[in-house]
Amino acid sequence: MTIRNLELRARVVVEGFWNGLHRSPFHGFSVEFTEYRQYSPGDDHRYLDWRVFARSDRYFIKKFEDETNLRCHLLTDHSRSMSYGSLGYTKAQYAATLAATLAHFLYLQGDAVGLLTFDEQVRDYLPARHRTGHLRHLMLALEKPAAGQATNLAAPLKRIVEIVRKRGLLVLLSDFLAPIERLEPDLISLTACGHEAIVFQILDPAELAFNFGQAAMFQDLESGRTLFIDPGAARKHYLRQLENHCAALRATCRRLGIACHTLGTDRPLELALFDFLRERMQRRPGGKRFSRQGAARPLGSQI
Repeated sequence: MTIRNLELRARVVVEGFWNGLHRSPFHGFSVEFTEYRQYSPGDDHRYLDWRVFARSDRYFIKKFEDETNLRCHLLTDHSRSMSYGSLGYTKAQYAATLAATLAHFLYLQGDAVGLLTFDEQVRDYLPARHRTGHLRHLMLALEKPAAGQATNLAAPLKRIVEIVRKRGLLVLLSDFLAPIERLEPDLISLTACGHEAIVFQILDPAELAFNFGQAAMFQDLESGRTLFIDPGAARKHYLRQLENHCAALRATCRRLGIACHTLGTDRPLELALFDFLRERMQRRPGGKRFSRQGAARPLGSQI
């Protein structure tokens, strides 16, 4: 997080992830063979099926499940509550770095990545694409500071449903510090159109532990309201309320079939990336073996 350039920061995380993966016993994701298609000039000769050629005197290529590239949209919260941070960087900066990391990783895999930033309204939208220069535009949009007021999921999710016709993956990054009764109908729209969804709840360690030492004035970043609070007296009640809120969010996501991960901003980003890939593996029985070069690999190979 000390690296100022967001694109370089994301690249460092992905490179660190690959280096750690090579040193670990984890061997990636398998790829599921689905069908054959006729050979075309330029196809990789490694996937020619010579037994089929011997029987038919025609060249056929084994087609794998992950030849259908993923279409992923990253939805990042730029509301003012995301501008809080106790570690030298804010929740918004951590969320932007995680989004940039996912975008960089998926781009290397040949997947199409899009972006929608929001607060109480939609701010920036980039459609899911995989072309030269697109990733740079996405990084520039992510670098914009959180400047909105309240979090309102209804507008961005309605916008996504209107413009994304093909089913894909939606990754939503927010602190979700809004009443659950308001969040639930918004989250329903994530899956109503058949999209797969993953939620990352981003919270600062100080919000998770409420480890403030002295009584002080606390200000709500979104409403501007100030309260005088003695942390020692309020901590127990605060932590109970926060746990109830997070548990309700997880329960709502579980009921809707949405994967939900709560991340403190002190969690290494490589582990957050691994959470994302593990979720993808668990949701796809055949799996997908990701490679550093972005090419699909047949069953039995290793990263």
